[in-house]
Amino acid sequence: MSFSIDTSWSGKVAVLTFRDAGRNNRICWAAVDALGATLKECREAGARAVILASGLEGHWLEHAWLVDLMSGAQGGEQTGSGAGWFTVQKELTHEDVVSIAAIAGSASGGGAEIAWACDIRIAEPQACFAQPEVNMGLTTGIGGCSRLARLAGRAAALDMVLTGSVVSAERLYDLGAITRLVPQGEALDQALTLALQMAEKSADALSGLKKILVPGCDLPLDEALRHEQSVFQSVVVTERALSDMRSVQSGYDET
Repeated sequence: MSFSIDTSWSGKVAVLTFRDAGRNNRICWAAVDALGATLKECREAGARAVILASGLEGHWLEHAWLVDLMSGAQGGEQTGSGAGWFTVQKELTHEDVVSIAAIAGSASGGGAEIAWACDIRIAEPQACFAQPEVNMGLTTGIGGCSRLARLAGRAAALDMVLTGSVVSAERLYDLGAITRLVPQGEALDQALTLALQMAEKSADALSGLKKILVPGCDLPLDEALRHEQSVFQSVVVTERALSDMRSVQSGYDET
């Protein structure tokens, strides 16, 4: 296997660094299976935030390794099960973990779809994104249309997926699909700083906010508001919420 996934910890933050120089970070089935398993292991080990980064200059996570894709379509042998594509998405959107993509290179196809599944995308100016499936006679399969349209808007998503064109991080930042655009060389450091800050916040509050936001964007407003209030009621009575509110109120009382 030519790929590696290095995991390092800083407090309750896990940093996963992917590298597959032999495939220019194109993701084979064995790699995505391993990535899904590693994300799950980190969450179960107590990670409050996970960061996905690349150890290969010029590349973040790229599109699926077509050898596996073609082999699977024809019933042939593959490097892995490929179920990891769905495990990765499930783990990145899991309510108990904040997921951050630290992007300093090219992200395309399935790799870009992994970025769209993250809660936060921090990118450097040289980073670029593409959904090139149409140039391979394919459609997107794990969010290249569905999530991208919600992040960047329908018109921008249509342009990207129907042409397969490469779009800059700056353009996607302007559209809202990139959360933060940072100077070259700073994506990982800024992702870690943010992750450490979030890891200190109430786990119930962070989990509750993801519970509200993820389904809420797809619900009618009245249903979304009822759901939001339900989650709020479950969090407001927790000991951490009561403790934090007391602390904040004491600050008010002193001014």
